[in-house]
Amino acid sequence: MTHYTSKVTFLSLSLLSSAAVADVTQEIEDALNFYHYGNKGAIKADINYRWENVDQDKGTAKTANANTARFRLGAQSPKFYGFQGYAEFEGLWAMQEDYNSTRNKNTTYSTIADPEKTELNQLWISYSGIPDTIIKGGRQRIKLDDDRYIGNVGWRQLETTYDAILLTHANQQIFGLTINAGYIGNVQTFTSTTENIEAPILNINYKVGDYGNLVAYGYWLDYQDVNPGPAAGRNLFLEKSNQTYGIRFNGSSPKLFDTINLLYTAEWADQKDYGHGTTKYEADRFNFMGGVKAFNVSVMGAWEQLNGYGVNKTFDTPLGTNHAFQGWADLFLTTPANGIRDLFGTVMVEFPRYQTTVTGVYHDFSDDTGQMAYGKEWDFQVVKKFGKHYSVLAKYANFNADTGFAATDTQKIWFQANVSF
Repeated sequence: MTHYTSKVTFLSLSLLSSAAVADVTQEIEDALNFYHYGNKGAIKADINYRWENVDQDKGTAKTANANTARFRLGAQSPKFYGFQGYAEFEGLWAMQEDYNSTRNKNTTYSTIADPEKTELNQLWISYSGIPDTIIKGGRQRIKLDDDRYIGNVGWRQLETTYDAILLTHANQQIFGLTINAGYIGNVQTFTSTTENIEAPILNINYKVGDYGNLVAYGYWLDYQDVNPGPAAGRNLFLEKSNQTYGIRFNGSSPKLFDTINLLYTAEWADQKDYGHGTTKYEADRFNFMGGVKAFNVSVMGAWEQLNGYGVNKTFDTPLGTNHAFQGWADLFLTTPANGIRDLFGTVMVEFPRYQTTVTGVYHDFSDDTGQMAYGKEWDFQVVKKFGKHYSVLAKYANFNADTGFAATDTQKIWFQANVSF
């Protein structure tokens, strides 16, 4: 009888605890939202704690350990005659700084690009008084498609945002057509530096029924010389300038046998020198993926190739969220001189009842001809959510370099906890 009573008491306390947490969460949501003439505004807050460990075999770099906590606080106004504004500050506190942040001069350690800084992350005003159109000007987060070309580098503690004007037109009469057209004047990078750029961007997305999205894009990135110094350093900055044109189709099929979806991506892009870039070149990117999803399990095989023809003659994506591509160990954030071919397979398992997703990825890297082996990498990740506002993450990457390739064997481990309202 006592054992049964204990079980009932424990269950009652658990339910009470869950209910209490839900009540507190709802109270926080209510407190952060406010209204003006029926239009909703909000205070937004985000706290992200992370421990990151980087262990590299070759060279003199010491094993890096970073215990960091990021805090973001933003205020969004209610809409008033189609106008709405937003301001957001973010700061990073390094509780353990045994790492090279690229800003702290701890160059004897491996790099973890999370500098201890405080900055204005976003400050924009938007206008939605034109039907199906939003015009947004100021410092803002921009994410297009899969973030390969224009993204916020959201994995790092501080993110990349843009001083830009962006027009988004979603045409309701032409089914599924969305146009993003804009101009970027400055880049506030994830290492809290500012890069001056003149960059018109255009992205046209058309929804093809229930089968996916057809996208055409053009990005013209012209970096300006805002950091005078030695000629070689100045040229390397300017050589990031490029113009890219491409077409992409990705999506999934309607369900087959009520349980199976086919997954697919096909993409090609051409890149050339542009603006202040002094090295003439032309390079291509190919991106193909095929897979299947059934019973919350997705299995995918893919091939991404960025061509290279020598120093400053490679297909590069300087504004992309490059951590999401070519391995989480981040050995290929910039394209090697001989290009890169990434053959990889992904398995993702979702457990909706437990709000948990498990992902495993295997990469085989070589140059763009497939003749020169670079190395292989295993990546694993587990994400557990608790409702809408809380989550924890564990992540692992292990890169093994092939003999003769200059990169070093690298292991990275992450643990992370996030609260976001």
